[in-house]
Formats: sequence, structure tokens, C-alpha cells
Amino acid sequence: MMRVYRRLGFGVCIAGVALLLVGCGSTAVNRAPVEDRLGKAPSAPATTVPVTQPAGFENAGKPGYYTVKPGDTLLRISLEHGQSVQDMVRWNQLENPNRIEVGQVLRVVPPVGSEVVVKPISKPQVVATPASAPQAAASEPPAAAASAPSSKPALAEDDIRWIWPANGAVLAGFDDVKNKGVDIGGKAGEPVLAAADGRVVYVGAGLRGYGNLIILKHNNVYLTAYAHNQTLLVKEDQSVLKGQKIAEMGSSDADRVKLHFEVRRQGKPVDPIKYLPAR
Repeated sequence: MMRVYRRLGFGVCIAGVALLLVGCGSTAVNRAPVEDRLGKAPSAPATTVPVTQPAGFENAGKPGYYTVKPGDTLLRISLEHGQSVQDMVRWNQLENPNRIEVGQVLRVVPPVGSEVVVKPISKPQVVATPASAPQAAASEPPAAAASAPSSKPALAEDDIRWIWPANGAVLAGFDDVKNKGVDIGGKAGEPVLAAADGRVVYVGAGLRGYGNLIILKHNNVYLTAYAHNQTLLVKEDQSVLKGQKIAEMGSSDADRVKLHFEVRRQGKPVDPIKYLPAR
């Protein structure tokens, strides 16, 4: 009998284990998938990121405007367009002239009515005759009075009489690709002279390859540049006279003592030898 009971007990135990396993299996089968139990998080509403356009983008491609490219500086842009940095800052309302961004569009010509001639041309003024003095009006033919102001262009090349900015020999001549001016030899400390009357529009060393640099603006057409100086003797916005000593010759950012001299007509480098008097 004891063996029978033991066998029955063993069988009951096995059946219990089987039921337990079946229960576990049924639980696994009936359990909801994880993704259903957790549910899907509601998608965040799409946000629109506003696109910030560079300053002045609406003027891109228009005459008189320039789009900033990688590596540009305001000084280089000003020099290549024959303008002063101060004017460029004012025309474009720049808070910091050292911070311009690629794609920004800058005005590089004066706004209408803002042109300033550094060296005014002295000409006789035609004074309008009052209507109450008809006898004076008859003394000068109207046609002659009307033609007087237009007898000579306001910015003709003949309006500037250039002089050599240094006395040394020419070391390197003008080359539109390799040398945008002439290099004049000399000794350290020798005077560098203003080649014509003008206004100082830049003094400093912010243009790579030029060293200590001075730029003069002579009128709305011409700039001159004086590079590699040892000492700078003028300040920005200062008026200078032809022949005035503005610097001392040096070798800053150069392989030897020399003056690199450029003449720029409307920003484009031209051969200074064609403008300077024969020696």
C-alpha cells in the first residue's frame, strides 16, 4: 500500500508541476506586447526654424553692390573698389567693421548725392543775375554762361599732378597679376611722400602682404597705397599735401627695405609709371 501511495504522490507532484508550467506558458502567450503596453509617445509638434538671410541679401547682384566671399575683409573690399573703410562703414551702417559674414551684400559705391571730392577743382562760379537787373544779364550771353561749368570734366585725369613718393630706383615694375604697383628701393628711415593732395583713409597693418600701410584718397576716382613702411606719420581722416612726408621707408612684411606704391583708378590697379613724371 505504501508503494501505491508513494506512486500516487509522485504522480500528483508531476501533475502539479505540469499545471504550473502550463500556467506560466499561458501567461506568456496572453501577455500584451511591450509596445502595446507602453503605448506610443505623442509626436512633438513640428517647429519651423526661421531662415536668417545675410544682411543686404535683397541687393545681391545689383550694380554698386558686392557679395562677401570667404577670406574677404572690409579693408580689402574697400581697396579693390576704390573706397575708404570709413565710407563703407557709413554706407552699410556696420556696427563692427571687423565683422562681416560670407554672403553679406555691401554697398561699394556712394549713395546718390553723397559723393565727396577730396580735392575740389577751382573754377569761376557763374552767379545767377537777379531779375531786377536786366542790364547785367545782357552783359554776358546766356549760352556762354551755360557752357562754362561743363567745359572740363570734374574728375579728368589731368586734375592730378603726381610726384614720385620716394627717390630710390625702381626694383620691380607693375604686373597686373604679380605686382599691382611698383617697388621703389631705398634705406630704412628715408622719407615716403604723398604723391598728390589727398585724405588719409587708412593707416595700419591689417592687409596681409602690405605691412605698415597708408592709403590716400585723392578724389572719387583715385587712391594711392604706400606699403612696407617702418614708421607711419599720419592719422586717418587727415588731409595731406603733395610732397608731404607721411611715412618712413621700412621692410615690414617684406624681404628688404622698399616702398611698394600703388595707384588705383576706381579700385583697379594701374601702372604708376604711366602717371608719374619722367625721371
